[in-house]
Amino acid sequence: MRRMRAAEAARLVQDGDTLLIGGSGGGHAVPDALLAALGERFRETGAPRGITALHPVGLGDGKTRGAGHLAQEGLLKRVVSGTFVNSPGIARLALDEKIEAYTLPQGSLSQLMREMAAGRPGLLTRIGLHSFVDPRLGGGRQSRCATEDLVELVEFQGQEYLFYRPFKVDVALVRGSAADEDGNISMEHEAVTLEMLSIAQAARRSGGLVIAQVKTIVPRGSLHPKMVKVPGILVDALVHVPDQWQTYETQDSPAYSGHLRVALEEIPRLPAGPRRIVARRGTMELFEGAICNLGSGISTGIANVAAEEGVLRRVCLTNEQGNIGGAPASGNEAGAARSPDAQVDQPYQFDFYDGGGLDLAFLSFAEFDAEGNVNVSRFGGRIVGPGGFVNISQGAKAVIFGGTLTANGAPKAVRQVEQVTFSGRFARERGQPVLYVTERAVFRLGDAGPELVEIAPGLDLERDVLGVMGFRPRVSPELRTMEAALFEDGPMGLAHRLPGRRQRAALARLEELQAAE
Repeated sequence: MRRMRAAEAARLVQDGDTLLIGGSGGGHAVPDALLAALGERFRETGAPRGITALHPVGLGDGKTRGAGHLAQEGLLKRVVSGTFVNSPGIARLALDEKIEAYTLPQGSLSQLMREMAAGRPGLLTRIGLHSFVDPRLGGGRQSRCATEDLVELVEFQGQEYLFYRPFKVDVALVRGSAADEDGNISMEHEAVTLEMLSIAQAARRSGGLVIAQVKTIVPRGSLHPKMVKVPGILVDALVHVPDQWQTYETQDSPAYSGHLRVALEEIPRLPAGPRRIVARRGTMELFEGAICNLGSGISTGIANVAAEEGVLRRVCLTNEQGNIGGAPASGNEAGAARSPDAQVDQPYQFDFYDGGGLDLAFLSFAEFDAEGNVNVSRFGGRIVGPGGFVNISQGAKAVIFGGTLTANGAPKAVRQVEQVTFSGRFARERGQPVLYVTERAVFRLGDAGPELVEIAPGLDLERDVLGVMGFRPRVSPELRTMEAALFEDGPMGLAHRLPGRRQRAALARLEELQAAE
C-alpha cells in the first residue's frame, strides 16, 4: 500500500476532476489535512483548476476549514452538497456567481453514493418533490450559472418521482481511525461512519482514485475484520495524520465513539429565554417510546429539556448521520451523539427515515408562510441548503417546526417564503400532522394553511401575535393558552404525564376531529 504526505496526495487531483469527499459538519470524519493540502497547492501553483466538489454533508468549522479550504476562485467550478452552512466561503462564491452551486437533500446524496457504487442509473425517490429541489421549483440550484439539470422529474407507475443523476468520480477522499499495511480502514474512534464504503466503491466503479487519511498505521492483520469499514482493495493511497482530531472541537471523546457510556442526564440545562420555551413546548409532543430526529438549531434543545424532565431514556433520539439513541450533540458538534445505542451508516439511516420510521421530527424554521411552507435553505441573503431537512420532514409521521416568531424585529411568519424547503400543500395531501411552535404561539397546519391554536399567557392576540406576522392565519375557535409551566423556571413534571403511544394516537385523532369541526 502506497503511503504519501498530504501534499503529495493533493497533486493527484487534476484540472476538471470530480472530487468526492467524505465526512460531516464540524470535522466528523472529515479528511481535513487532505483538503488543506489541496487548498495550499492551489494558492502556491494555481492548480488544479475547475474541479467539482461533491460531498453529501456540509463540511467545515463555520470559518475556513473543511470545504472552506477549497473556497478559492478558480479552484472550484461546481459544488454539490447538502448544505453550505459549515463553509461560508463556498456560500460567498455561490452568491457572487463564481461557482455553479447546488444544494440537494443530504439523504438523497448519501443514497446516491450507493447507487453509483453499484453502477445503477441513479436514484429514484419521491424525496424533494414540491420543494426547491423539484425541477419545477429550481432543481436545487443556488446560483444562476448552475444550468445543468442534476435532478429530473419523472413518472413511474403513475406517480411522480425525482431522479438524481450519478457522477463520474475521479478522486475520492475518505477518513478513518486506523489503517493496516494493506490499506484496510477502520473507524472505531470516529463519531460517525457515514457512507465511506459507498464513496470508495463509487470511485472505484468510476475508475477513480481513493485516498484515505488516518490517524494510526497498524501492522498487517491486526484489525478485526468487523471493524474494517473500507477494505484495502478499494484504497490506492494512505496519508498518515497522527495529530488527527475526532472533530474540529474535540480531540477524542469516548462518548462520541461509543467507547464510554456517560450519564445522559448530565446534559446542561437550557438558560431561560425563547429557545428554552420553544424546546419545552416541543418536548410536550413526546410520547413513550417515540423515535425522533432532532434537527440543527433551536430544536436541538429538545434533548436538554428531555434530560431535565427525566424522560430522555423513555424516547429514542436519532440524528441523520447514523446515531440511534443517546443524546445528539448540538452546535458545531451536531452530527455526533453522546453514548448512542447504535451507529449505522448514513444511507441506511436515511432508508429508515424515508420509509416512515420516524414518529416525530423536531426541526427548526427560518421562515414559514401562509401556505404552511417552511424555508431553511436560502433566506436573508444567505445560502444554507437543506442538509437532511427534506428527507426528515417529508418522511416523518409528524413534524414539529420550532423557531421564534420574529428575528431582530422582522417577522418569520411571512406571506411567501423565499425558497420552499418543505411544502405545506404536499404535507396536507399526505395527511401529515404539522405544528409550528414559537415562544409566543403555536400553529397547526390546516386546510387553509397554519391555524393559530395556542397563545402564550398574558399576550394580546392582535398586538403580540397577529400584528407581528406577515399574513393573518385562521384563528381556531378552540384557541387555548399555552401551559404556564412552559414559562416558569422549574421542571414541568413531564415524567409523570408522558403519554403512551396509544394514548398519544388517541389525542391526535381527537385534535383532528376538533380541527375538522
